[in-house]
Amino acid sequence: MSHPNALLTVAGRRLLVTRVIQLGWTVTAAAQAAGVSRQTAYKWIGRYTADGDQGLRDRPSRPAHIRERVSARDLRRIWRRRRIGEGPLTISWHTGLAPSTIYGVLARNGQSRLRDLDRVPKAPALRYEHAAPGDVLHIDVKKLGRLGEGGGWRFGGRAEKKRNVGGGFDFIHVAVDDHSRLAYVEVHADERADTVAGFTARAIDYYAGHGITVRRLLTDNAMSYSSHAQRAVLEEHGVTRSHTRPYRPQTNGKAERFIRLMLNGWAYRKPYQSNRERLAALPGWVFNHNHRRPHGGIGGLPPISRVPGVNNVSGQYS
Repeated sequence: MSHPNALLTVAGRRLLVTRVIQLGWTVTAAAQAAGVSRQTAYKWIGRYTADGDQGLRDRPSRPAHIRERVSARDLRRIWRRRRIGEGPLTISWHTGLAPSTIYGVLARNGQSRLRDLDRVPKAPALRYEHAAPGDVLHIDVKKLGRLGEGGGWRFGGRAEKKRNVGGGFDFIHVAVDDHSRLAYVEVHADERADTVAGFTARAIDYYAGHGITVRRLLTDNAMSYSSHAQRAVLEEHGVTRSHTRPYRPQTNGKAERFIRLMLNGWAYRKPYQSNRERLAALPGWVFNHNHRRPHGGIGGLPPISRVPGVNNVSGQYS
């Protein structure tokens, strides 16, 4: 059946080839008379020459060759190799199937990415929490490059704003109570033993002001946390010290997580015009973390809700 908008029916095609073959018209003239292109005229002339009048009829649109479906055996081979984490190219080497075929099979079944394939069920995350505020206090420090005047490159781009080369670093000392997640933060110019010891003493006093008696301190293995000055502070306050396992920073995970929140929520939250402006914004962020921000690990409550003696946290930053 001809297309409803086709310019040539079977009779029109027969007239076109008759004009060229029997009447001696040029192909151009015959095509113009029929209202089709020279290429179309040549096509029908060629088909008539090859197949006679039968060649002027429409041919079926079904393709001459249809790609074979992937057999059940090949599907099993693909999945067997996918389950051990192989990609389409590697599976192709082992099965002899085209990588595009293998990728098509994986994509149709939602397994085109390895992360979508649960090869081994993951154990649920092990979350721990000590029973009472003060049972464990996590302490850590973050080294943060100072901003130059006009701000840093993170928001303005490297082409317009350069790093503050030679501007030095701020050392953000943090303490986080394991049970309540109440945080205490100070900024210093270094992380030497005397600085760490002074910070630890003030942190212990800060938590005592909230009715929290610190009983154990958890730190990494930095030398400053094992110094004579640090041990003296801990002995004075009756605090024992534990340290993280070597090369296992997640042991101090609550401090690590707090530092991540602090960087995203304060240090890199917006473009600051100077280092002074960024430091001035830190006390407000810490207050908001302690008093207002819902914490997923404690049922969506702010840390201050788990503190036995709720006092104003302002003035804790120096």
